Amino acid sequence: MLPALILALAALGIALLRLWSYRAQLLDMARMLEETPAESNLRLTVRMSGTAPRRLCRAINARLEEGRRLRLEARQQEQELKYTMACISHDIRTPLAGAVGYLELLEGEPDRQEEYLDIVRKRLAELEELLEELFLYTRLQGGSLPLECGETAVLPPLWEVLAEFYPQLEAAGVEPALCFDREDMTVWTSGPALDRVYRNLIANALRHGGGGLTVTGRDGEICFSNQLSPGSAPDPERLFDRFYQSGPARGKGGAGLGLSIVRELMERMGGQASARITGNVLEIKLSFSRV
Repeated sequence: MLPALILALAALGIALLRLWSYRAQLLDMARMLEETPAESNLRLTVRMSGTAPRRLCRAINARLEEGRRLRLEARQQEQELKYTMACISHDIRTPLAGAVGYLELLEGEPDRQEEYLDIVRKRLAELEELLEELFLYTRLQGGSLPLECGETAVLPPLWEVLAEFYPQLEAAGVEPALCFDREDMTVWTSGPALDRVYRNLIANALRHGGGGLTVTGRDGEICFSNQLSPGSAPDPERLFDRFYQSGPARGKGGAGLGLSIVRELMERMGGQASARITGNVLEIKLSFSRV
């Protein structure tokens, strides 16, 4: 009887010791969580044996890591929002300030009325273009722009867009060269989206290019090539980032969203847009889905 009682008391003592150890460890973990700043890289450790304590420790560490990740994402999004607002404010204020300035000049120099009114119209047109790009980009980011894709001929809409840009192309001394394997070439795309892609790429070549524009097409791919303007050295890895404009490009207008919209539209249609620089020639390739 006595040996059994001794064994029972020993077992009880071991159980109490283990419970005390569990309690001490849990209190230690709670103290660490309470005293450590939320932005720290705290990771809890456990000294207790057994599956349950280790599982609890892993679960808490996983939540801590997830919380750190979410805080980092929120901080990055806040920084991106501030940067976006700064870019938008600058890009909208520039043409608006120009228009206001020439309207003030118009009041003092009525004999130059037509000249100043023409400049004001151009500034307001730039502002309208900026707002249109911002609105389109916002719709793309919010997923509120439905795209209905199908087999679409690539050359007719390209001819139409080039015709619309004829005055700007002529003023810049740019004569586009087209080289397609077949005149009846088709790709899987949305007609309105393809039209916007063409517009943005031609506008980009006119605004930031150094002359010349070549458009080639074969096997579901279309490539726009143009010479870079003197002193321009864009990073092809960043060309499709929103608001990205290399040094000399910042003063040439645009919100820096044109190529971002091209990429977004291409990806929404299951395709890709990529860029590379060979010598002083920028090549932007559109690869369409082969559905």
